[in-house]
Amino acid sequence: MFQIRKRETTFRKVLTFCELVYHNIVRTIRKTHGNALMSIAMNLMQMIIFVLAFYFMFSILGLRGAVLRGDFMVYIMTGIFLFMTHIKTVAAVSGSEGPASPMMKHAPMNTSISIAAAALSQLYIQMLSLVVIMFAYHVLVTPFEIQSVTGVMFMILLAWFTAVAVGMVFLAIKPWSPGFSSLLSTIYQRANMIASGKMFVANTLTPQLLNMFDWNPLFHCIDQSRGYAFVNYSPRNSSWEYAFYVGVIFLMIGMMGEFYTRKHASASWSARQ
Repeated sequence: MFQIRKRETTFRKVLTFCELVYHNIVRTIRKTHGNALMSIAMNLMQMIIFVLAFYFMFSILGLRGAVLRGDFMVYIMTGIFLFMTHIKTVAAVSGSEGPASPMMKHAPMNTSISIAAAALSQLYIQMLSLVVIMFAYHVLVTPFEIQSVTGVMFMILLAWFTAVAVGMVFLAIKPWSPGFSSLLSTIYQRANMIASGKMFVANTLTPQLLNMFDWNPLFHCIDQSRGYAFVNYSPRNSSWEYAFYVGVIFLMIGMMGEFYTRKHASASWSARQ
């Protein structure tokens, strides 16, 4: 009945937050399968299927000579890895628990923990899948060389960051209009199958075609990653700064929307989601 509340230091609050995020990451990863390893393996197989599908498509259409000089699989994987990281993170963040979720009734759980866990769980899964596939290709198929590993990793993190920002906007809309938010998220993910630019090189596009793709921050991330991966490619029609600024703007909009939504949360919303 009577409780004595202890005042926690800032350091202790940070540790508690990190601990809660860690446990929610484990819970998020185990959602798709009871076994966490099987959940990661399923994502790994999905990524391998994507890579092989694009490899055979380019081979059958005879487009391998039209891409960059260098390892053809590295060209494909730089597009697939960033694409998968981006759309999976958008789906995870936009689908995380909102303020009306039953999980929010368990203190000290809050929406920031749910969002952080959803985003970091996808980053963990995608990075682990990337390392496994690249290592297996390097050891079992053929050795390859990346011009700037640091630059490529930065582009992957930037693609993940922009995905978190876009997902936050969808999440802020979700309690007010779940169907519309889900529709927007689906359209965005499907549009990125083409608009991400993973199937072509930005330097080869005409100005008319470039105008159809350069709105997309993922397009800039993928093109810049290929500039870091290949010695003989210098991207001149893309900019990582654009993707970063777009990510910051959308993150601010999403955070303001989520904060406003949390302040006006209603228990009846959970019935509509």
